[in-house]
Amino acid sequence: MVISIGLEGSANKIGVGIVRDGEVLSNPRHTYCAPTGHGFLPRHTAQHHRDNVLKLVKQAIEESGVSISDIDCVSYTKGPGMGAPLVSTAVVARTLSQLWNIPLMPVNHCIAHIEMGRQVTGADNPTVLYVSGGNTQVISYMNQRYMIFGETLDIAVGNCLDSLPEC
Repeated sequence: MVISIGLEGSANKIGVGIVRDGEVLSNPRHTYCAPTGHGFLPRHTAQHHRDNVLKLVKQAIEESGVSISDIDCVSYTKGPGMGAPLVSTAVVARTLSQLWNIPLMPVNHCIAHIEMGRQVTGADNPTVLYVSGGNTQVISYMNQRYMIFGETLDIAVGNCLDSLPEC
């Protein structure tokens, strides 16, 4: 049974999850809320992540009931996402990997969402409309490969959704 600790910090939310063979053992998160009427700036979001990630790592380990020696790898969101928060999260993931002497596994944010959907729905070869804050893609999965049929990288449906109040 593989146990992974994963750090996700591609936008305004930082999360730390622990998964054992597809079962989520813990998944604490903390959201950066920008001042009313303002969007979230990458440097403020990154600072939020730095201020909260170690507490979330500790919380995830406690909630999961596993010990550090049980963890087989550290995974983290490599991208796409906001640069500064991604870097802050990657630094912590790399540090944990080195401290605990376990492999580091970068994860593509878009593919992670699709894989979660595949796991929850049981779909073998889905075609999905991936809607993010910064891009929209039509992606199909077949023969253990992803194929992008169309995408926008600058105008996204997610931008509209991101403008709705989250906090």
